[in-house]
Amino acid sequence: MQIAFIGLGNMGAPMAINLVKAGHSVKAFDLSQEAIAKVVAAGGHVATSAQDAVQGAEAIVTMLPASQHVEALFLGNGNAPGLLQHIAKGALVIDSSTIAAATSQKVAKAAEAAGIDFIDAPVSGGTGGAIAGTLTFMVGGSDAQLDRARPLLEKMGANIFHAGAVGAGQTAKICNNMLLGILMVGTSEAIALGVANGLDPKVLSEIMRRSSGGNWALEKYNPFPGVHENAPASKGYAGGFGTDLMLKDLGLAQENAITTKSSTPLGGMARAIYAAHSIAGHGGEDFSSVIKMLQKK
Repeated sequence: MQIAFIGLGNMGAPMAINLVKAGHSVKAFDLSQEAIAKVVAAGGHVATSAQDAVQGAEAIVTMLPASQHVEALFLGNGNAPGLLQHIAKGALVIDSSTIAAATSQKVAKAAEAAGIDFIDAPVSGGTGGAIAGTLTFMVGGSDAQLDRARPLLEKMGANIFHAGAVGAGQTAKICNNMLLGILMVGTSEAIALGVANGLDPKVLSEIMRRSSGGNWALEKYNPFPGVHENAPASKGYAGGFGTDLMLKDLGLAQENAITTKSSTPLGGMARAIYAAHSIAGHGGEDFSSVIKMLQKK
């Protein structure tokens, strides 16, 4: 299949590479030439622009930072026309960005008017999952649209959930990431407390992992350096899922909570903690670096 892939960050690039490995012809575009080079080195093709990428594409996959980027790309911004007018009728758009559900619905409505299928399919699983092709996709769209997308999603992920209509994937994702942010703060607090009392972080983490405090962070993404060799914490908190991205997702959750009049006190507290951590200069580090705020000086 001829695929356009737009957005080649820590997650997007390995996702695009997995599509190349699966035998698809992938034309990739990103503002970073270094990011494009990674996909080209794996057998992908260079696109000179987003418009160039979608020419002749049967499917378009996007992985962009925020709602405003997705809306501007597809619907246009000021004098710049949107990408929808350059996409062939009958094509499928899979947006794997994490954005507001309302933005997904707005773009999907415009895509439908142009004869284009659009689904929101945000992911979970981190950069490791993106590289290994074991991501979890949370899909918002019709049954028929998911059936069209499934052969591609299966090359990038191991778990595909149909959350509901367009926008439902985004709602599921912000619920998941709100819980993840809360769990990472709690896990960091517990480890920092134990270390302040002289406990070995590896031993303490294993005790909690096998006890009632066990969670994903303790299992695969420990925030303390040296506990998990491949976790960002053991690599200077480089790569992974950035603090500012977690802050964005926690903000989306709070916006949604206000709209639906839902009570999310822990989500709000986690957002405040990550906001302070970002302001302190850690916005570009992996979100597990929040443990730095909690460690005894």
